[in-house]
Amino acid sequence: MNSTQQAAGNVIDVRDVTLRFGGVTALEKLSIEVHADELVALIGPNGAGKSSFLNVLSGFYRPQIGSVRYKGADIGGWPVHRVAVAGMARTFQGTHLLGRMSVIDNIMVGRFAHMNSSLLQAFAYFPFAHREEVRHREKAEEIIDFLEIEHIRHQPVGTLGYGMRKRVDLGRALATEPQVLLLDEPMAGMNAEEKEDLARFILDVREFKKIPVVLVEHDMGVVMDIADRVVVLNFGRKIAEGTPAEVQNDPAVISAYLGAKA
Repeated sequence: MNSTQQAAGNVIDVRDVTLRFGGVTALEKLSIEVHADELVALIGPNGAGKSSFLNVLSGFYRPQIGSVRYKGADIGGWPVHRVAVAGMARTFQGTHLLGRMSVIDNIMVGRFAHMNSSLLQAFAYFPFAHREEVRHREKAEEIIDFLEIEHIRHQPVGTLGYGMRKRVDLGRALATEPQVLLLDEPMAGMNAEEKEDLARFILDVREFKKIPVVLVEHDMGVVMDIADRVVVLNFGRKIAEGTPAEVQNDPAVISAYLGAKA
């Protein structure tokens, strides 16, 4: 298979991307591809460029150099909402949920792009708007059942523990019906049990939805357990790539994390 054929088969194909902020280079000549039904983990020290890469994919940042292709389309200049509607769902390091709203209403926010009724029609509660809301609430309830949070569906998100808020954040992303799931440190701040639960749900998403997942994560135990392929960044450059077993013994990776010479 030549490089052109390989690129055509990628869901995400990022080539030679460079992202600068003034005199600071966040990403430098970075090329990463993601295939269908694959879990790719991005690891690296703080400041390595992992979140910047997700921001480029999701349209928050526009690189100065390079191309960003999604299912063959060049999305490098697309606005955030267009990327989201195209099927790329993103979670952030913080949950960014609506604390005074209930769990189910936060998940319903993720259904917005799939709603046809206007705001005025929804407020007027026309019959077709009511029927549409019922259909979307059924979808939200399916996600609540999937994530095993039925007991807190009507609880304000701001009253929940951090681990549960992270689970609701994943639920809101799933409500968009993603074709690619981008997870930025979804397990940060969790205890061991919460991490185990969320890792299980991420694997279930892959099994049932058959979509690629790009995961930024610092917990190497989680990465080694669930990733198909690991990409290692350091100072905005890719320094290693391979299976978890290959990467964990790479001298360049050990150097980046421990500060020792490879």
